[in-house]
Amino acid sequence: MPVAPGSRVTRLELFYDLIFVFAFLNVTGLVSRRLTAPALIAGTVVVALLWWCWTGFVALGNVVRADHGVLPLLGFGIMTAVFVLAITIPQAFIDQPDDLSGPVVFAAAYLIVRALTLAAFLFVLTAAGHTPRQLAVTTVPPAAAGVLIGLSLAVPWWVPADLVLTGRLVLWTGALLIEYAVGLFLPYARWSLPSAGHWAERHGLIVLIALGEAVISLGLGPGRFDRLALTGPVISAAVLGIALIAALWWLHFDIQSPATEQALHGTRGWSRIGLARDVYTYLHLLIIFGVVATALGLKLVLETVAAPGVARLPWSTAAVLYGGVALYLLAEVAVAARAFHRIRRTTLVTGVLIAALSWPATLVPPLVALAVPAAVGVALALSQRFTRDRGRIRNLVRQEERAAEEAVSAWRFRHL
Repeated sequence: MPVAPGSRVTRLELFYDLIFVFAFLNVTGLVSRRLTAPALIAGTVVVALLWWCWTGFVALGNVVRADHGVLPLLGFGIMTAVFVLAITIPQAFIDQPDDLSGPVVFAAAYLIVRALTLAAFLFVLTAAGHTPRQLAVTTVPPAAAGVLIGLSLAVPWWVPADLVLTGRLVLWTGALLIEYAVGLFLPYARWSLPSAGHWAERHGLIVLIALGEAVISLGLGPGRFDRLALTGPVISAAVLGIALIAALWWLHFDIQSPATEQALHGTRGWSRIGLARDVYTYLHLLIIFGVVATALGLKLVLETVAAPGVARLPWSTAAVLYGGVALYLLAEVAVAARAFHRIRRTTLVTGVLIAALSWPATLVPPLVALAVPAAVGVALALSQRFTRDRGRIRNLVRQEERAAEEAVSAWRFRHL
């Protein structure tokens, strides 16, 4: 069944998204065990490929309803492969003794996800009579990326043992760059976006899921202790962490998210494809990176607070936490600049300031270091209540909701 302009997210798509809670959680667990540059790069690559797996299913659900026909079966197959991908994350690039080859299982799961998504796209697009150009844009990049992923499995055969991880990361990065380059050609392939509301809602939900993962990561606490000691500093750190996550939620969902969706609804023709691609496929990935980094930073700060005798944050921990918050804020600035052609100066300055404070954060007690981004985030969120656009944006949202409710009520009165 084709997607109509007023279509919204289906329950199958929400079910699919639940897997990403676990997947994002595994990324933070992977990096927190050894906070090194290769681990951070590996985590970045994993988040990027998880995002591409997810966005492919989103694009499919914006062409046809994901809960009709054979698509639920394909959806369950994709979900299974993504779950295998998620549980393999800790061994994605390095073999572990006495296990199946982690890189092989990881690559196979990713290729199965892409193959099933591609099969669904070809089935739908061919039936709808789409052009050979559109079919080529859909099939050629994944095939080229698959070649690089296959080469990554053979890296141990032709590079020294100490460079295996680097070689695999380089090839995976190249494969992802090829996949992500697809978006650059979508407007020229005369692609369409049947439902702007569905597209915006799906991306809003994945940001919400990522923020939920940050809460779960904070609640699970540090991984190197059998249990989390219930001390005053630990409780204080947990409260500050929730305050920071709540501020990030407010900064995105209070006015930014509905305003961006309104801008997408108001854009027509091929320009809508470019806006949807830039704001949601690319810039929302940076938002997700910011949330995952913040979740990792909160987990590491809680570990520092819980450890006896630790008076200061390591610089790596401060850099991850402050860098994650700064990236989130700067990504929000970039979204506003692309959607509304306007720079949010206050948010921009705040993001730069947070990034600059990562080094001074190592000179104060851990709770103070955590309180700074939490307080700044809350203050920035509260300041948005007094912007002159907020009333207009929220009024439009209420009018749209009222119109939709009246239309649905009228239809039910006539037919039910």
